[in-house]
Amino acid sequence: MDTDNALGILAALSHPTRLSTFHLLVRHEPEGLSTGQIVAASGLTQSTFSTHLAVMAKAGLVISEKRGRQQIQRANIAALRDLMLFLAKDCCQGRADLCEPLLAELSCC
Repeated sequence: MDTDNALGILAALSHPTRLSTFHLLVRHEPEGLSTGQIVAASGLTQSTFSTHLAVMAKAGLVISEKRGRQQIQRANIAALRDLMLFLAKDCCQGRADLCEPLLAELSCC
């Protein structure tokens, strides 16, 4: 990941609705949620929410899949991983002991 990609993702996540939507999608991986379910959870109108969804899709945070008649939205976990690696690269000047608390927090148990 380069700086421009990281900035695009961070900018997309800098809005409360988009950040909470991304958190919601991460919690529902790998199944994802229909666009209607996400709109209902957001409390916004379909048209307002679609603007937020477009911003997240452009940043590469959301993957849209057609399942039957529904559009399913999924968090792009690869983009999240790449952003986290970009931010933590060269963490603590190579001292693994200093990064251990961060790694422990990130591990899925």
